[in-house]
Amino acid sequence: MIKYIIRKWIKDYQNVSDCKVREAYLVLSGTLGILCNLLLFVTKLAIGLYINSIAVISDAFNNMTDLGSSLVSILGAKLANRPADEDHPYGHGRFEYIAALVVAFIIFSVGFQLLRSSYDKLLNPEKVTFSAAILIILILSVLVKLWMFSYNSYIATAINSSINKATAYDSLNDCLATSLVIAAMVAGAYTDFPIDGLVGILISLFIIYAGFSIARDTVNLLLGSAPEPELVEKINQLVCSGQCVVGTHDLEVHDYGPSRVIASIHAEVPDYEHIVEVHAVIDSLEKRVKEELNINIIIHMDPISTDLKKIEKVRNKILSCVKEEEMGIKFRDFRIAQAANKINVIFNLEVLPEIPELEYAGIKKQVREKIHRQCPDYEVVINQIGQNSLFNSNKPQNQSFYK
Repeated sequence: MIKYIIRKWIKDYQNVSDCKVREAYLVLSGTLGILCNLLLFVTKLAIGLYINSIAVISDAFNNMTDLGSSLVSILGAKLANRPADEDHPYGHGRFEYIAALVVAFIIFSVGFQLLRSSYDKLLNPEKVTFSAAILIILILSVLVKLWMFSYNSYIATAINSSINKATAYDSLNDCLATSLVIAAMVAGAYTDFPIDGLVGILISLFIIYAGFSIARDTVNLLLGSAPEPELVEKINQLVCSGQCVVGTHDLEVHDYGPSRVIASIHAEVPDYEHIVEVHAVIDSLEKRVKEELNINIIIHMDPISTDLKKIEKVRNKILSCVKEEEMGIKFRDFRIAQAANKINVIFNLEVLPEIPELEYAGIKKQVREKIHRQCPDYEVVINQIGQNSLFNSNKPQNQSFYK
């Protein structure tokens, strides 16, 4: 059904890399969210007041927060799509992340308010009315939320939207919350225990946790979190597919909002290749990354020496500085790039025992310091492989990070 709505609503819906098309997707999902959540809020609030159930009322206001979230997502999409200006040369894409953070604060506030009301209801329980008609309505509301989870998941995947991803899982959480309400209503008909207030507390805690999860993920994006390993692998594989590229290192990815990602990477090429031909290959790789991953990338060319005797001489000097056996490490894919005043030494460092990431960073630091003390003219680039690797490849590659 959502595919049919998208085809009717969004012009050129397949061109998801276009900012206008992306905005249309977000506006569509937000509009559907407003309509569905408004219907659920009014229905559940009326039912909750009629049967005197704090659990149902809590669930109703949970839907109201979702309605507010949909409004914020539409506003965020509009602001994020504003063009770049003098003060924001990379655009306003991070407005979408800020919108998600606002959604998290709304969810937090409603969750804490409902937690207090549910606690009062637990201390001062009241009789809850039960009927089959009300039960059927609540079951239908679960089905509505399942459909909302489905279409938000589809749109999140189609346009890589953090807001839709959060909304999708929030809808799934709502299904569980309403299911708890239904269970509380049925159980309340057979016991005097204030199960209604208890379920209201559970739902409130559920709402608070959902707000925390959204806030945590959004703050990570705003601060600059590590990119997905799959993205790292795709970028490296695309660059390494170049005709004369033998390896990569120093990949950096800068996220300025969805569809506004900028990256840079060093591509290693044999030093005997003609610079004009290599430049043409690099240009074609930059265009290919843009076309396939929608990432603006700058590829820096690093000439790598092919003189085996010279490489072996530098390797032996490195091994005299750092004893592999003592540190429990192995140097892999050793290569060098020699300039007039320095030598770039590039290798993959494999740590034989399985260790935490922080310990691995300490070992890398020790290796660099040992080399620099005896070989100050060496510039060391260390890549990570083995049990600590982000991915596997037949070519030398490097970890990366967002800035």
